[in-house]
Amino acid sequence: MQLPSLATVAAVVVSLTILFCATEAHNITRILAKHPQFSTFNHYLTTTHLAAEINRRQTITVCVVDNAGMSDLLSKHLSIYTIKNVLSFHVLLDYFGAKKLHQITNGTALAATMFQATGSASGSSGFVNITNLKGGKVGFSPADYDGAPPAKFVKSIDEIAYNISVIQISTILPSSEAEAPTPGPSQMNLTALMSVHGCKIFAETLLANPAEKTFEDNVDGGLTIFCPDDDAMKNFLPKFKNLTADGKQSLLEYHGVPIYQSISSLKSNNGDMNTLATDGANKYNFVVQNDGEDVTLKTKIVTAKITETLVDEQPLAIFSLDKVLLPKELFKAALTPAPAPAPEADAESPKHSKDKHKSPPAPDSPANSPADSPADGPSDDSTADEDNGAVRYNGGASLAVVFSIWFAIKLLI
Repeated sequence: MQLPSLATVAAVVVSLTILFCATEAHNITRILAKHPQFSTFNHYLTTTHLAAEINRRQTITVCVVDNAGMSDLLSKHLSIYTIKNVLSFHVLLDYFGAKKLHQITNGTALAATMFQATGSASGSSGFVNITNLKGGKVGFSPADYDGAPPAKFVKSIDEIAYNISVIQISTILPSSEAEAPTPGPSQMNLTALMSVHGCKIFAETLLANPAEKTFEDNVDGGLTIFCPDDDAMKNFLPKFKNLTADGKQSLLEYHGVPIYQSISSLKSNNGDMNTLATDGANKYNFVVQNDGEDVTLKTKIVTAKITETLVDEQPLAIFSLDKVLLPKELFKAALTPAPAPAPEADAESPKHSKDKHKSPPAPDSPANSPADSPADGPSDDSTADEDNGAVRYNGGASLAVVFSIWFAIKLLI
């Protein structure tokens, strides 16, 4: 039997390593940081939080313009929220590398954009036409645009095959819908936003309470809202009705934080957090912890998990929770059962044996029982803010690599 050559074995090992190893996710901020001519575009991707959304997606194309092109856009004095819509119109939800651009079937392709995905675009206004032109040129235009394509493909900036393509186009794509005035957070109806995203009961409860004004007064200066979803609130309402008027207001304000916290900052900053209910001796705080991609809020009574991002545009962020946050100032803390005593050598009397195995008394609290909440565990700081491009460890992939190397060694023996 002829043994494989060392080169063959090495090729197998390298191929398996590439296939199974954990890799660094793409980071648009880092990619553009290498090219100063796109610094303005890069800055506004970060300011509008589009960078984090791009980094979370796969199979995506970012059409960037240089600083001169961004100057033309900024001269229109659009709000930061409108600029976000314009830039999201330049993020295609498909992969278009330089090679694919010049090999478009039938000479034209229609691509959905991140602006289309927001639901703010009507009809086909959130789509971009890509067209092969004469002389090897490629044109870009809004799907509802009449006339020759206003933007041309300039060059490829960076490509990670079928994951992310960053390309330069000659100018900002015109879009009347993307450039339409967009209301800022202070003009938004907070309770309406929560109602249409599965937190209707919490929103209605907030509307009927003085706490609603506290939320409204804090929007412009920075506000993060954690709204329990309808299932959580439905189960909690009987307990809520038993609270005093002050208790009800404090409970609702406990679900607001008087600063803006994006989802990426919550994933990277663990620790105590004050709330709108915090007032001197009344701490009314909770602990933020993350475990991989999951972010949890822990009180002495319950652990709730963030299930969805409803709004994340500075200075306002709204997240939904799977449970109502219960402050220890209003609810008694659930007792933690003591560890079972070690077995005793001497025989015990029947009465003593019976008492020993009794279940611990139920906590005298309207809060969720410990069985209803996730067990406390150590926080996992291995996952950093996506904007920092942290490498995520993949234990299964590493095990596969070790096995492939062992197999290659066996082939050489």
